[in-house]
Amino acid sequence: MGKIIAIANQKGGVGKTTTSVNLAASLGVLEKKVLLIDADPQANATSGLGIDVETIEIGTYQLLEHTTSAEECIMSTDSPNVDIIPAHIDLVAIEIELVDKDEREYMLKKAISHLKSSYDYILIDCAPSLGLLTLNALTASDSVIIPIQCEYFALEGLGKLLNTVKSVQKIHNQNLDIEGMLLTMYDQRLRLSNQVVEEVQKHFSDMVFETIIQRNVRLGEAPSYGESIINYDVSSKGATNYLSLAKEIIKKNG
Repeated sequence: MGKIIAIANQKGGVGKTTTSVNLAASLGVLEKKVLLIDADPQANATSGLGIDVETIEIGTYQLLEHTTSAEECIMSTDSPNVDIIPAHIDLVAIEIELVDKDEREYMLKKAISHLKSSYDYILIDCAPSLGLLTLNALTASDSVIIPIQCEYFALEGLGKLLNTVKSVQKIHNQNLDIEGMLLTMYDQRLRLSNQVVEEVQKHFSDMVFETIIQRNVRLGEAPSYGESIINYDVSSKGATNYLSLAKEIIKKNG
């Protein structure tokens, strides 16, 4: 049975999509079968794996509306062992459309839970908000990875996210775990980066991944070529970091 992991933080620019795309590619290279679900209307995970967003006709929007099956939404990618359910800008409308539906928080769960038998890992790239889309992702998931940027405002908003996770555990999904907090955009030359790492490790000790994602130029370049860091430059620091994270997750999940 596979595991569904949401990658969530309502703060933008903390490395959610970078993590979703590159963790998926790393797990794929390590011979795990992976499905990436793009649940962000910006559709960056979709374009980050080389898919032209303009050509998307069915994806996460139709999946949440229950107008098509999950199988019909799945596309293969150039990354070994990685499939994707793509997103399109029309996903913006889904929050409004689901608002008066019964069990609106369970739409994603109902649509994808049967896929766990076909994949080792299903990763969900969440939107930078705590709206209905993210709520659907957390309700459908077994655990959540929280990327935290090694910058001044890193811990701001974290409390809010943890409260959301708690209320999802209480009301919609009592099995939701925190897979781990992932420190991203780390620059060892900066005192501030080191302070954030210390703070987070001090407060959340066991919940923090050992792997830290370092700032890396190649990591920033890869999406503009529609490639994961593994395809773009496997010898880069970014690729090494994400492969290390993938191994940590595989080991943790035995």
